[in-house]
Order: sequence, then structure tokens, then C-alpha cells
Amino acid sequence: QVQLVESGGGLVQTGGSLRLSCAPSGRTFSNYAMGWFRQAPGKEREFVAAISWSGGNTYYTDSVKGRFTISRDNAKNTVFLQMNSLKPDDTAVYYCAASNVVYSDYVPSGAIAYDYWGQGTQVTVSS
Repeated sequence: QVQLVESGGGLVQTGGSLRLSCAPSGRTFSNYAMGWFRQAPGKEREFVAAISWSGGNTYYTDSVKGRFTISRDNAKNTVFLQMNSLKPDDTAVYYCAASNVVYSDYVPSGAIAYDYWGQGTQVTVSS
């Protein structure tokens, strides 16, 4: 059974930092583009960041550019999201997702391109 397990969420004050991790189990996704999405209360799930299989290409939604950094360690089959300068608007459940884009520099931002999803980790930023 394939699972994506997120960790690293929590409560932080405005301006603080958190580092999310995503560790797939059941198979390796080192050859696939990976992404992070988030869903705030009462809002639809939205794209946050994605990274190509090699890590050479990344893409961010405008609201997190310059504050968040997505990275991956294929040897450990793990994807990270470093979140700095956090704001209350960043409060959401963050989901890791594995795409169907393999061995490509293309970095998808649409949820339809992602086949596997984690259960999510809560990030709360207090003002």
C-alpha cells in the first residue's frame, strides 16, 4: 500500500519557521515530480510548491515565493518544504502529493497531475 506521510507541522508565531517533511512508503517516488498543497478552513485546496524529479526545477505559488523552499533527497525518498517568515494566512492543512510526471523537468501545479496524496499536517500561524 502506497502512503505519503507528512510531518513537521505545528503552531508557530508570525515570522517563525517550520520545515515539513514527506516520506513515501510502499514505493519510491524519486523519479516523479512532487508537490505540496494546502487547504485553509472554508477554502479549496490550493497549490503551494512543486519540484521536478531531479530537484533541478521548482515552482511556487506567488504568495509563498521568497519565503518557502521545496527540496528533495532522493536517496532518502523524502521531500521537504522549508517555510520561513510565516504569516497567519499560511494557516492550513498541508498535503504532500506525488505526481504522474516522471523523468521530466516539467513541474505540475494542477491537482489533477497528482495521483497520491498524504493525510496532511496542520500548520497554524498565530498573530
